[in-house]
Amino acid sequence: MKRPSIMLLAAAFITFYAFPAAAADDNVVARVNGHDITEQDLDFAAAEVGGQLSSFPENERRRMLVQFVIENELMATAAEAAKLDEADDFDERLDYHRRRALRDAYYDEKVEGAISEEVAKTIYEEQSKKMKEEKEIRARHILVPTKEEAEEVKKQLEDGADFAELAREKSRDPSAEDGDLGFFGKGQMVKPFETAVFQLKKGEISDPVETQFGWHIIEVTDERARQVPKFDDVKEAIMGKLLQSKVQSSLRELQSEAKIEIVDEDVKKAMQDAAMRGEVPPGAMGGEDAGAEDIEAEH
Repeated sequence: MKRPSIMLLAAAFITFYAFPAAAADDNVVARVNGHDITEQDLDFAAAEVGGQLSSFPENERRRMLVQFVIENELMATAAEAAKLDEADDFDERLDYHRRRALRDAYYDEKVEGAISEEVAKTIYEEQSKKMKEEKEIRARHILVPTKEEAEEVKKQLEDGADFAELAREKSRDPSAEDGDLGFFGKGQMVKPFETAVFQLKKGEISDPVETQFGWHIIEVTDERARQVPKFDDVKEAIMGKLLQSKVQSSLRELQSEAKIEIVDEDVKKAMQDAAMRGEVPPGAMGGEDAGAEDIEAEH
């Protein structure tokens, strides 16, 4: 599998990290030495550090964002007092952050702003219509290393042994609690297992089935028609794919019109190697047809 580009990883990360909708941008949240901190400040901070807070509860994320902006303001004020804005490299630092702000504005307007829930819903409806009503099976199994052990397990079950108890005692599949695999459809299990399980009726126990994992004794415990997921359950995933696609197409368009020169020879070699491994997206080096050897034009 090819590794995704850094930009795509960033896009996917942003997609699945969400803060609660803000109030009006000019709504004041806090003040530091008379300077207002607004909801818009929190939005900007979320874009910068929000990903680091994703594991915290919603109310904690907001509190931590406010604290981050307060600390930012305190340090900025102290830097002004110390005349650090007059340092030799301050203009270059300011220019970098201006370019970063422009990048963020482009992303918000032209990339993320170009996709919508309506498009996601259209895709959902189209895919839902294509979903055929297929049977899903719920099964449990006991996995052992040899056929002889599997035959012994089946004999014990036929003699009245409790399946869940035997699974806890003998099964080598720790991911299936009491042997239960939950509901699954065709295409989700390895072929020999799938072939055997879909031939069983509810309550039936299989003969020993061999797969690359070992020998299985399988029992079907339930069956149902496959459920079409609700839009709200898959909306985030669809929006994420739309966003990734938009990031890719936007980058391809921008890169095809750009001339990019990698001056540092070590970085240039690393870029060439990444291109050969498929880790650099098409056109990443200044043109749709640019190859690893074509990193030569002027930026």
